[in-house]
Amino acid sequence: MASSCIAVDIAVPNRTRYLALVGNIAECLAKGLEAYSGDRDTLAFHLNLVLTEAAGNAIRHGSPANEERLLHICIEVRDDDLCIRVFDYGQGFDLDHLAPLDAGELEEGGRGILVMRALMDSVAYKKTEEGNVLEMRKKLA
Repeated sequence: MASSCIAVDIAVPNRTRYLALVGNIAECLAKGLEAYSGDRDTLAFHLNLVLTEAAGNAIRHGSPANEERLLHICIEVRDDDLCIRVFDYGQGFDLDHLAPLDAGELEEGGRGILVMRALMDSVAYKKTEEGNVLEMRKKLA
């Protein structure tokens, strides 16, 4: 397979009304991955879901009081590796020390990380000098 690269940078206002737009971008990108041999519609649905959850968390917990700040998202596809990064500017949290969640006992909310971990191959969250970044990866081969 020839080497391929797609890079999409998204910046939208830090408001939940833009979540559908962000999810639709990921969905359209997935449906256009001609080299992907799996079910592109399912991949599109999954990417829409995880990106909407991640962006919603960044808006609600990362900079909730600052609607003037932009939400920054990067989506990259290199060969068979898809990477989504969602940046936030909040206090952050330790993804490795979250209590295990039982999907049957969850109230409204709280499902985002569970969904991301179920649909992506890896999920990591780290602090950087510029803020925090949630990174989700999926192998496309």
